[in-house]
This record gives sequence, C-alpha cells and structure tokens, in this order.
Amino acid sequence: VEQVSPAVVNIRVSQTVSRRDSFGDDAFRRFFGLPDSGGGGGSREVASAGSGVIVDAKRGYILTNHHVVGGADTIQISLIDGSVHDAEIVGSDPATDIAVIKVDVKGLSEMPIGDSSKARVGDFVIAIGNPFGLGHTVTSGIISALGRSGISRDAYEDFIQTDASINPGNSGGA
Repeated sequence: VEQVSPAVVNIRVSQTVSRRDSFGDDAFRRFFGLPDSGGGGGSREVASAGSGVIVDAKRGYILTNHHVVGGADTIQISLIDGSVHDAEIVGSDPATDIAVIKVDVKGLSEMPIGDSSKARVGDFVIAIGNPFGLGHTVTSGIISALGRSGISRDAYEDFIQTDASINPGNSGGA
C-alpha cells in the first residue's frame, strides 16, 4: 500500500448543469398554486469527487472512470502530498466507463497495470480510493467471481466481482 498509494489521486470536478424544476409542468404548478415556471430554470455549478490512478508518470496520464470526469468544466487532481494540479480529459468512453486525464507535473509515481487473466477466485485484493473526499483509504476483500455478465446495459461484460468495500468517491481508484 505504501508503494502504490502515491499513484492514486483524488479527482475534483466541477460542471455547470441545468436546473431541473421539480414542478416543471405548468398545469401541475397551477394545481398547487405555484407561480408559472416561465420556461426558465437557469443553471448551477456542481462539484463532485472521485479517484484515479497514474498509469504513465512521464506523460502525466491518469486512468479513471468516465462517470467521474464526463461533462466536467474543470478537473483538478490532488496527490498524496496534498498538492493540487489542473487536469484535462485526453479521452473518455461512456460505454466502458473509462477515461484518461492528463496533468503536466514532474516527479509522479505510476502504478503498473495488472494482468486480469491471472486473477483467480479467492485472490486477496485491495481497493485504494478517496471515498467521500476524505483522502486515501484502503479496503480489502477477495475476488468473489470472474466473468460476471448481465450487468452492463452497453453489452461490455466480463466483470471481476469483489467484496472489497467500494464507497462513493472510490470510483476510478485502484
């Protein structure tokens, strides 16, 4: 854990989203005596957090999930030393929920990508991430099953199931 933790980053994202009016239907609004919506709604800025893994320290490439950075206006990463850096999306695929972001920082640590074909049911595994924006945490478990299917709506299947706790904000982590 000490060796690989420097390669796990916290990702903070902000984006502008349209306000959704829960009383958007004017007939519904009139029924409850609310003023007409006026067709507006405006927009607001929202922030979210996730995790990522530095997979190429020399080029500054970080692997994360599409749902962590998709639609982001700004992306910042925090390293384990607390330093904060701006990042940009290199590529993102919603169907596989994978994204690559890039930072221009020297002296990064990277994590090697493992070979999933060597994974076996019962293997010990750990998850490192940033749940709830609290900083690095580690959970452990075992591989519960291989080749899980019937989960993805986009037909990309062959998942590895684990019982290691994955909390909100762990998305994209190791």
